[in-house]
Amino acid sequence: MLNRDRNDVERVIREAFAGVTLGKKGVGLWWGQVLDDYEVPESVADYRANREQTEERLDWNRIPVADLNRCYSSLSFFDADGMRFHLPAFLIAELRGEFDHDLLFTLYYINDYSKKQFSALNTQQRMAVRAFLLFAQSYTLEDGTPWYEFDLPDIEKALAEYWVE
Repeated sequence: MLNRDRNDVERVIREAFAGVTLGKKGVGLWWGQVLDDYEVPESVADYRANREQTEERLDWNRIPVADLNRCYSSLSFFDADGMRFHLPAFLIAELRGEFDHDLLFTLYYINDYSKKQFSALNTQQRMAVRAFLLFAQSYTLEDGTPWYEFDLPDIEKALAEYWVE
């Protein structure tokens, strides 16, 4: 596919999630790391001392890709508000080839827990995720290899069963 298509998907994501904030109650990126550490006392203390005041809660565009890569496991610990706030940053980092971990699993392994995580997404936001998955499904590398060759069956299933129009 042409680079323009990647840019179109990024635009769709940006428009769908424009103005989304985390608020005071949603699970933030760094708090997700504390949850991943099973609230080890040092993790909580580190969060309160170093991260709580700097946890981005207003503009997901300001989250550095390095933080997304460092806190990739937070995807498993976000509540619905945390997922709605952080997901566009992860999607765009993946589109740009800057995310170093497996984002697709989060989007295609759908169970009761993940359904709760995605429950705050509105129709436009769900369709932005669908646009991302459609792009991932059809994008090929220069040698003709599908971008996500081994994920294609799971992407197709998620598109047919969960991320539907």
